[in-house]
Amino acid sequence: MAEKPQDGWPESGPERDRPSPPGHKGGRTRARLRRWVSLLSFSFMALTIALGFLVFLLVPHLQKQIDNPQLLDQRAAMVLDADGEELATRGGRYADIVPLEEMPPYLIQAFLAAEDQRFYSHSGFDIRGILRAAWRNLQAGAFVEGGSTITQQLAKNLYLSSERTVARKFQEALITLWLESHYTKDEILSVYLNRIYLGAGTYGVEAASRFYFNKPVSDVTLAEAALLAGLPKAPSRFAPTNDLKRAQARADYVLQLLVETGSLTNGEVFAARAEPAEIVVREDRLGTHYFVDWILEEARALIPPADGTIIIRTTLDGAMQRKAEAAMEKALADQGPAVNIEQGALLTLARDGAVKAMVGGRSYLDSQFNRAAQAKRQPGSAFKPVIYLTALKNGFGPSSIMIDEPVDIHGWQPENSAGRYWGPVTLLTAFKHSLNTVAVRLTEQVGRGKVIETARQLGIKSPIAALPSLALGASEVTLVELTGAYLPFAADGKGAEPWGITEISTPSGIVLYERKEEPRQIISSRRARDMTHMLHQVIAEGTGTRASLGRRMAAGKTGTSQNNRDAWFIGYTHQYVTGIWFGNDDSSPGEGASGGGIAASTWSAYMNDIHRGLPRIALPGVRREPVVARQGKEQEYFRQLSALFRSAPPVSAGRTTRFRQGGETIRVR
Repeated sequence: MAEKPQDGWPESGPERDRPSPPGHKGGRTRARLRRWVSLLSFSFMALTIALGFLVFLLVPHLQKQIDNPQLLDQRAAMVLDADGEELATRGGRYADIVPLEEMPPYLIQAFLAAEDQRFYSHSGFDIRGILRAAWRNLQAGAFVEGGSTITQQLAKNLYLSSERTVARKFQEALITLWLESHYTKDEILSVYLNRIYLGAGTYGVEAASRFYFNKPVSDVTLAEAALLAGLPKAPSRFAPTNDLKRAQARADYVLQLLVETGSLTNGEVFAARAEPAEIVVREDRLGTHYFVDWILEEARALIPPADGTIIIRTTLDGAMQRKAEAAMEKALADQGPAVNIEQGALLTLARDGAVKAMVGGRSYLDSQFNRAAQAKRQPGSAFKPVIYLTALKNGFGPSSIMIDEPVDIHGWQPENSAGRYWGPVTLLTAFKHSLNTVAVRLTEQVGRGKVIETARQLGIKSPIAALPSLALGASEVTLVELTGAYLPFAADGKGAEPWGITEISTPSGIVLYERKEEPRQIISSRRARDMTHMLHQVIAEGTGTRASLGRRMAAGKTGTSQNNRDAWFIGYTHQYVTGIWFGNDDSSPGEGASGGGIAASTWSAYMNDIHRGLPRIALPGVRREPVVARQGKEQEYFRQLSALFRSAPPVSAGRTTRFRQGGETIRVR
């Protein structure tokens, strides 16, 4: 007869499996454990459902991008000069997708050896790799190795921000699982190799190969493939453009890994290790980045924002740009210290307004501020052509006579730079010698509003104050504006806003923009030629003689602002219009810096350089001066007229009297 169970508990197997009586300590522990197991099971189920729901929500977005890898975050612009040479690429260098089968097998093996040796065997996360990396980091006492798989790198590099938060790591894990469940290993590896960042602004092995080696990825050698495969670990640090020796050392390590993993033998990697990869030496064109910045602003105004790479073809002349940069640096180095000037800018335009050269400052590395397009400075007398053109439009001519004597406008009393007065002079004489009082008289007689209207007509957009000092160039303008304002004088009355883009297209050849605008008639041909005649005399025997180009005919105007803060020369030949500015960023005064000094001499040296080999062509409108003017006897010639002005107020419309001298009609106002 079986023994009766004790304590009223039914017989239930081994003693250790029996529940403890109520109130027994072991019973409470097991009950608590069951509750925890139930809670964890429920939590795991809830988390699984939530993850599944999130994956479901992400599917449409991720599916679209993965199916179109060429559209992955490619907002980039490649800027080319007039000869098709690359000036810069902003936003990343991309290339067309290259299928895996068109890549050398050793390139793929090199990336797998360096980044994810178990790629084809894990399901997105390499636990063994994570543990190995954690152990090595613990031994080193610092982060020396990561455990991310290629799928994880693809998830975070293409779809996530660079912030390091728990939420971002969760997103990375989620996307990694989704990628692994929806795409084959080859598809994931293909997108990775075509879009991974590889330093120097390059994305994908094709773009990197063309940039570093000037060849398609299908033609890279084993040494070059190893160099590329060594870049994802630290693209900027290992980029061969930053430190070629370091990049080669990293490539040697990749070759070693290929041997250790059994992908290649020592004999197969011997040559690659003996002769490390070299990169294409590219010309440093940092000076063109001022122009590139300006061009990208122009491009934004021409086409709407869009994803994808665009190619911008421009008007910049590479040879002319190099000469411009050299001329500015030489002037600042040789003459700058003597006149306390540290900065300069230069702009050259073709007769249709196309920008051929742009120097925005002494060093783009030191300062990205573009002094040609962004800096607004007082033009001084370089603004006077606007005033004289306004006078020509209102009945004056180069031979019209004005009185050069002190002027007082509500207590403002401008003086000539030389501190003396010439008496009765023609507008031509007043212009070429840059007489301030005559410019003020002209402005007051024709009206400040009309002068501002002419400035707008010539393309100056900066605010212009209708003050008496308007006549002396007190309102600030940019070099781009002021140089563009001289275009109609150089082009027989036709003008255009300075421009630099000829075409914008996609890499596949779809044209998004093509320039078709032609210069339009801004002023009459007769007035443009009168202005050219006067501007030529500035160089021939006026304030701009240091800008002379010898036997080549040129025209231009000097400009110096108060206390020699700004020195300008804007001028042109039959071929080009060039504006030059010198000054300091903090507007501190120069010491003798003037438009007729450092600016004019630099203009002459640069223009002579870019015109070598070009034909010497006369400027329309330039004519011989009357004998009396050439002999410098104007004061004597007009002495008889002085009495007409002695009783006249300093500024008035006056009356007009005509004289004939040597067959020329002279009007006195």
